[in-house]
Formats: sequence, structure tokens, C-alpha cells
Amino acid sequence: MSVPRIVSPDEWLAERKELLAAEEQAADMLTQVNERRRELPAVVVAKEYLFDGPAGQVSLLDMFEGRRQLIVQHFMFDPTWDQGCPVCSYQADNIGDLAHLHARNTTFAAISRAPIDKIETFRRRMGWPFPWYSSMGSDFNYDFHVTHDEDVVPIEWNFRTKQELIDRGDAWAARPGEQGGVSVFYRDGDTVLHTYTGHTIAELLCTTDQYLDLTPLGRQDESVELRHHDRYDEP
Repeated sequence: MSVPRIVSPDEWLAERKELLAAEEQAADMLTQVNERRRELPAVVVAKEYLFDGPAGQVSLLDMFEGRRQLIVQHFMFDPTWDQGCPVCSYQADNIGDLAHLHARNTTFAAISRAPIDKIETFRRRMGWPFPWYSSMGSDFNYDFHVTHDEDVVPIEWNFRTKQELIDRGDAWAARPGEQGGVSVFYRDGDTVLHTYTGHTIAELLCTTDQYLDLTPLGRQDESVELRHHDRYDEP
């Protein structure tokens, strides 16, 4: 573990100002990307998906809970697993108080293929307040390419075919099984519009990473094994 370089206050200030210019340039670029994301067109969700919730069956429209926008985390939780993916769990830990989203006419929910009883058991263990639904028996995960099964639908991830992924060196993303991501929907009356899906957006959504990026040691991904937040004290 290396110690930060020690310099004079004037040298530190000079280097900090150089970094500030790079930070401001990156922030401007991100602002432009966000604007382009908001300008994306929409597609009508014509298929009627049904999901299992703790209080019974719901539709995608029901998930809005009367609000105009719905953000869905495609949470990796295979029906055969006893707990959700640690990486998806890390992302879920970073969501924050839902009141901030609700005040802006936006609902957050997670969707997984695991049965609802497994989902609820794990959700209570993690202490998460957001609604979480099971897509088991639905085409939803396959249509949004977050469950890979070539017997159901050709593999596609991050808007690339299986062969394109292999050619790029991303063969891991072309394997059968579960994948993560985030999708956004907009409600126009009773019509649901799909406006955005991102499969590699998680890094921007994890505030823990953003805080660690401010520190000399950074994220420490190589030295710290990512675990569920209630498992770090275990050997």
C-alpha cells in the first residue's frame, strides 16, 4: 500500500488546479450525454407482462404506482439461487431514500426471475424498502435480454449479438444465464413507453464508488472482495 506523494502546498495547489480542469471537462461531457439520453425516442410496450408481487399479480403499468416514470433494476437472481447477485446488491445498496425519486414523479422497482418468496426473504434480510417483483413465467427478462437462453431467444447484450460480443472479447456476456441492467419507462395515461435500457450503467449509479474515487486508495477492487453488506464480518 503506497503513501501519497508529499509536496509543498504550492505544488499541491498547482496539481489540484490541473485536475479541476479535467473534472470540469468530464462533467461537461456527462451533461451532454445526459441530455442526449433524455432526447431518446420511446417505444410502446405492447406486450402485457404480468409479475408476482408480495400482494399478488401486477402489470408493468401497476408498478408505476400512479407516477409518470418507472426505473427498473434488472436484478440478477436466478430461480435456483438462494440469494441475489452481490454486484446487483451493491447497486441496490446505493439507491438511497426513495422519497427523493417519488417527489420527482418517479418510482423505482427491481425485477428478477426468482420466485417472489425467495425475493421477499432476501429483500427483508437486506433491509431494502423498494418494491421487488418476480418475472418468473414471463417473457420480460428474455425480451429485455437480461436472461440468456438460446432456446428462448437469441443472445444479445448491450445491444450486440452473441458473435459481436465474442469478437469484442466479451464472451463472458454471451454465456447463458442472468445479466444485470437498468430500464426506464414512461407512462402516458395507460400507455407504457420504453425510453432507455443500459447494461453497463451501474458504475455511474453506485455512489459508494464515486466517494471512493475521491480517495488515494480508490475502490480497492483487487484487495477487497465484494460481498453482501451483512457478510463483510464473515471469514
